[in-house]
Amino acid sequence: MGQKVNPISNRLGIVRGWDSNWFGGKSFGDNLVEDQKIRKYLNERLAKASVSKIVIERTLKLVTITICTARPGIVIGKGGQDVDKLKEELKKLYDKEIQINIFEVKRPELDATIVANNIARQIEGKIAYRRAIKMAIQNTMRAGAEGIKVLISGRLNGAEIARSEMLKEGRTPLHTFRADIDYCHAEALTKVGILGIKVWICRGEIYGNVDLAPNFTQEKNSGRPQGGGRGGDRKFRNKKK
Repeated sequence: MGQKVNPISNRLGIVRGWDSNWFGGKSFGDNLVEDQKIRKYLNERLAKASVSKIVIERTLKLVTITICTARPGIVIGKGGQDVDKLKEELKKLYDKEIQINIFEVKRPELDATIVANNIARQIEGKIAYRRAIKMAIQNTMRAGAEGIKVLISGRLNGAEIARSEMLKEGRTPLHTFRADIDYCHAEALTKVGILGIKVWICRGEIYGNVDLAPNFTQEKNSGRPQGGGRGGDRKFRNKKK
């Protein structure tokens, strides 16, 4: 099961929290569809901002959107002009009071979404896929990950027959539920077709009680991988030199 299912959904309620936090009642379906539209709009609008994830919280009168990004300057803009403009655009689209918070991802090398999208953009920029993947693996392991696995599928190097190729380093225990596994699927649009890229990153194992509520407050000089919604103690195995 661990090899087939999405590692994030498989750990919801265990070591991973939800990206949508609200009670919908009879309007659950409408809120869910609206959340998906908001995420799609923001991901397209902020394609160059290295967005990791978008957390949405709702009350009766307010929708709070927290954008986790490795490049907050692009989202905020000069004097906060861009984020104010973004807020007004969302208000017009969904006719609701919107509040936007920005959270900086301090260690983007440990974020599967950012890593996968970076690989995809490099491949679209005519960089060899093996080189792009190997560079991503080196940067992730250097940042302190326990392991990383990258699977790329499609017409690699323009081959007539599509195939899959996997590169990995370290350990990514998909059957260990206490393992903090981040996952993302991205696509690279090339002249010969679409290449699918899947990235798994193991950031250690979490022990003890876990706070699943979104928490974007961050201590300075923290050695932990950045991200909201997880508590407990994260332990890393000693790497062999």
